[in-house]
Amino acid sequence: MKDTQRILQEVEALVAARGRTTDWLKEICALLQRARRHYHWVGIYFLEGRELVLGPYVGAPSPHLRIPVDKGICGAAVREGRTVNVPDVNADPRYLACSLETKSEIVVPLQADGRILGEIDIDSHTPSAFTPDDHALLEAVARRLAPALAHEPVQTQRRGPPG
Repeated sequence: MKDTQRILQEVEALVAARGRTTDWLKEICALLQRARRHYHWVGIYFLEGRELVLGPYVGAPSPHLRIPVDKGICGAAVREGRTVNVPDVNADPRYLACSLETKSEIVVPLQADGRILGEIDIDSHTPSAFTPDDHALLEAVARRLAPALAHEPVQTQRRGPPG
């Protein structure tokens, strides 16, 4: 768990420094990908009306720049208001294919003040990649990000090229 604490401390430092860099969310995505080798694609989606809009990410480009909340695993996390962990994306009819290499996915809502602001979306090339430790880590990251995002204008969150 030392690794988890180190990751959370680094996330907290990036959140605290967000006024000094426009890439703080992308840096958090990169931190998560570096810290967990089975996180092959890490991104942030922002909820805008009834759509999720892709923000900063690390990994291969995604064809899913906008996802209606009534579609996909990402939409399910918003609709259900909870983390969705899919061990085998090919067995889940909700999965919106973006890479043949993706085998599992976890999506964690970013919630503040009783509303969903967006989500952390992570894909892995490994089946059943996400453990209870990953679930707990990512929900702890979401709890640290959401309050900061609640007070940031969306254009600031998505400034610059997403990939």
